[in-house]
Order: sequence, then structure tokens, then C-alpha cells
Amino acid sequence: MTHQVRLLLIVGLGVTLTACSNDFSDLQQYMADVEARPKSGIQPFPEFKAVEPFVFKSDINFRDPFKLVEKEKVEDDTDEDDEPDNGIHPDFNRVKGVLEVFDREGLKMVGTVDMDHALWGLIKGTDNVIYRVKKGDYLGKNDGKITQIDKNKIELVEIIPTTPKRKRFTEQPATLTLTE
Repeated sequence: MTHQVRLLLIVGLGVTLTACSNDFSDLQQYMADVEARPKSGIQPFPEFKAVEPFVFKSDINFRDPFKLVEKEKVEDDTDEDDEPDNGIHPDFNRVKGVLEVFDREGLKMVGTVDMDHALWGLIKGTDNVIYRVKKGDYLGKNDGKITQIDKNKIELVEIIPTTPKRKRFTEQPATLTLTE
């Protein structure tokens, strides 16, 4: 190290040591205040109340709360596996459109517009927003595909489940007519 660096370190150490003082009067005053406080006793524990034990008896045929509940099999009147597959089913891999969050009954046809040599339908959702649709678009919760648009109505085909377990489906035509 050079002589200048050593001198700088010695001066810095000296300044640091002179900054520390032996004045502990504020700490001593705090300690005296704490010691002058009145002493308090320790609060006793609350009284312990014994709980009467309960013995679980299964003579009334209660189920054991510590055993898993087995689901009972419910037999349907129709055995879905006996029905032949008709090939109708929704495309579960298709990305759902904006109008597929609404029930079809809540949607209203409010008009049409002729754009780019095609007739587009105007649909008002339950959110009071007007959407533009064309042939081939989907709407409603039952995968309703638009098959025809004319000035007064929009025709579509919905895919409706025919069994409770939603394994079999059928196509059902539906129509939205001009309301406004």
C-alpha cells in the first residue's frame, strides 16, 4: 500500500473512533424508568372444566364417521352402452366462441347487415352487446351452429344430449327470429 492510502486509513479510523462517545445517559434513564414501574403478578390459569366423554354406539345403525362412504350405483332405465353410436357429438377440442356462454333463449336477433357479399346476422346478448355472426358460427350453450341467415331469421342446429351421462347426442333445429 502506498503511504497516502495508509494515511487515509489511519485518519478514517481516528474519525470513526472519536464519533463513538461514552454518553449513555439516555439508556441509563430508560433503564431507571423501567425499574421504577410497579411490579405485577402473574395471572393464574383459568379453571379447567372436565368434558364428559361420549361413547359412539352403532346399535342405531349410524355409519362410522371414520370410514369412507361408498357411492351407490344408480341404474338408469336405459343402458347407454346398448345404444349404437349415431356419430353425433360436439367437438370438444373446438375453441368456444363468445356467444356460446349465453343460453340460446337469452339471445335475440336484432337485424342483418350485407357486408363483403355476405349476409351477417346481428345478435343481442343478455349483456346488451350486439354481436355480428355469419353462417358457420356457433352460438348458445348447446353447440348451435348457424346454417342459414336471411332478413327475418337465423337458423341453426344444436347438439343436445339424450342421456343423463351426456354420452349420446342428437341434432335439433332451432331458429332465432327478428325481434326489433
